[in-house]
Amino acid sequence: MDSNKPLKDLDDWENDLLKRYPEPNKKQKEDYRNYNDSPRDALVREFYRINHQFQSYDFVVSKQEEFLSLDKRKMSVWDALDYLNTLVDDSDPDIELDQLQHLLQTAEAIRQDGHPDWFVLTGLIHDLGKVLCLYGEPQWAVVGDTYPVGCQFSNKIVYSEFFDQNPDISDERYNTKFGVYTENCGLDQVKMSWGHDEYLYHVMKDYLPKPALYMIRYHSFYAQHREEAYSHLMNKEDHENFEWVKKFNPYDLYSKVPVPPDAKALRPYYEDLIAKYLPNQLLF
Repeated sequence: MDSNKPLKDLDDWENDLLKRYPEPNKKQKEDYRNYNDSPRDALVREFYRINHQFQSYDFVVSKQEEFLSLDKRKMSVWDALDYLNTLVDDSDPDIELDQLQHLLQTAEAIRQDGHPDWFVLTGLIHDLGKVLCLYGEPQWAVVGDTYPVGCQFSNKIVYSEFFDQNPDISDERYNTKFGVYTENCGLDQVKMSWGHDEYLYHVMKDYLPKPALYMIRYHSFYAQHREEAYSHLMNKEDHENFEWVKKFNPYDLYSKVPVPPDAKALRPYYEDLIAKYLPNQLLF
């Protein structure tokens, strides 16, 4: 595999999530996120081998410098959604609906349960950061589970054995429990592996309520919101807002069904909702 090219299918990671974190009481664990049975297992495994090799502290710093000035282009939310329909996520092995359908399914499930409208909007936009692929970013630097860099990699991270090729594993600054951080310093002080979550957080941070921003920024941080591997870096505010991240996660994973939503019929509602919280054009 050429690590400089995007992976072929943006659905693979999300399908893989379903294998590792099945819906309680509905499907057996072995039916989801099983790394041994899916035809895409080799693809997902290679995805994480490359991701874990190259997601170093210095790499993350370089990507923040490259992208967080948000000066690449202006787009509306719908422009970004239209672009996502050209992508398929190689870290998700269970469903093959396009990205807009997944986002609409997530948002509609949240709306049907009567949650606040900003929560519904978060469901719609939570993956918009995948537009990083517009700029030629490889998928291992866009999708996949996220985790802190600058400190010891937890063995709770999927395919943690592949970190043995990461340069930080032998760097005394980064390979201890706290690394460059201090106990309970707060996740806002922690650099996360680079990808669509962190990128979109910076795009949206001036517009949405704090719980929504936590959902966007940490929805792929499974090593914490499922495994609680990094509680030693979290402060009180993090713990409070991670309750929202945990609330969001089932909608992201389990709203996927084979029948696509009617995007044309739903668009007027979501256009009004977007206009309530976001400007016509966003800086990406």
